[in-house]
Amino acid sequence: MANVTRIVVDGANVVGSRPNGWWRDRAGAAAGLAAALQALVDADPATEVVLVLEGAARSGHQAGTRGRLRVVHAPASGDDEIVRQAADSDLVVTSDRELRRRVAPLRAEGPGWLLRQLDDHDA
Repeated sequence: MANVTRIVVDGANVVGSRPNGWWRDRAGAAAGLAAALQALVDADPATEVVLVLEGAARSGHQAGTRGRLRVVHAPASGDDEIVRQAADSDLVVTSDRELRRRVAPLRAEGPGWLLRQLDDHDA
């Protein structure tokens, strides 16, 4: 069996990277991201994703695991939860410089990288 790549996603950072009105419906934006990530992991058995949601976005998707997508609700700081989740991961998706420093030497990619993966999957 191929190695599984475990990716931790900074949900707020990824959602906030596109000026598509997400701020009017944070829960809906989080639900849309979770659905796109679910489709990605369902199609790619070599990928496992942990989506960290914080604040109002938590109401957009229930915490828990479905297949290879796990949604985690940060009880306080989203960054602190991402650092905890990154402990046994391969990649963190965020553009937050301080968060990237905190998870180093772990590989980090910006939201654009993940959005390209999702767009390629939809094509």
